Amino acid sequence: MSEERRQILDMLAAGKINVDEAEKLLAAISDQTSSQSEDKQDQSSGGGKPSFKYLRILVEPGPHSEKQEKVNIRVPSKLIRAGLKWAAFMPKHARSRVNEALTEKGIDMDFDKMSVEDIEELVTHIDDLTVDVEGKEKIRIFCE
Repeated sequence: MSEERRQILDMLAAGKINVDEAEKLLAAISDQTSSQSEDKQDQSSGGGKPSFKYLRILVEPGPHSEKQEKVNIRVPSKLIRAGLKWAAFMPKHARSRVNEALTEKGIDMDFDKMSVEDIEELVTHIDDLTVDVEGKEKIRIFCE
């Protein structure tokens, strides 16, 4: 038994987490282990589904911008995947509030139903998105 599994079961036995939370944590560990083995297999065989390594966000000042600062953000895809798995640690009532706030802003997203595959599909379908913000800045989002 792995150390992570033992810690989760100890927290469950001590009453620090409930059964649902323990199941989510165990599933996250299982997903992480299978993801790591898939990464190793992809690296060794050179095959597998194509995947992005980074999500890039570039912000460039436009002709009407007061500031001439450039922003270049490069987010590793593993960080995005890990972030989604960490959402399992968020208490259920907090997830409900986040879902409600997103819905109020017109974003129809439910953290309880979201999977790593959903995020990867969303990010890869962005492909090369460019947004011009009133001539003040140009935002470009793409995968590499």
